[in-house]
Amino acid sequence: MKIKPIGERILVKIQEGEEKTASGIIIPQTAQEKTQEGIVIAVGDDESIKVKVNDRIMYDKYAGTALKIDGVEHLILKMTDILAIIE
Repeated sequence: MKIKPIGERILVKIQEGEEKTASGIIIPQTAQEKTQEGIVIAVGDDESIKVKVNDRIMYDKYAGTALKIDGVEHLILKMTDILAIIE
């Protein structure tokens, strides 16, 4: 399935949280924080969008509309929900 966001919206692939700490301790699924990072997959056609495809971003915790594309979790976000570009 192919999705193209419109306007100031962005399609983001959610980055999964770490399941293991740096010291090797396994974190159970119930104790993991909801991830707030993702990779930009597609951008809308609005000129105010400041990110591009393949940028790694940080977004608001409860932002966007969740959807599954080919079994992978994605979000559709507004540009205003993006907090930072991670370099």
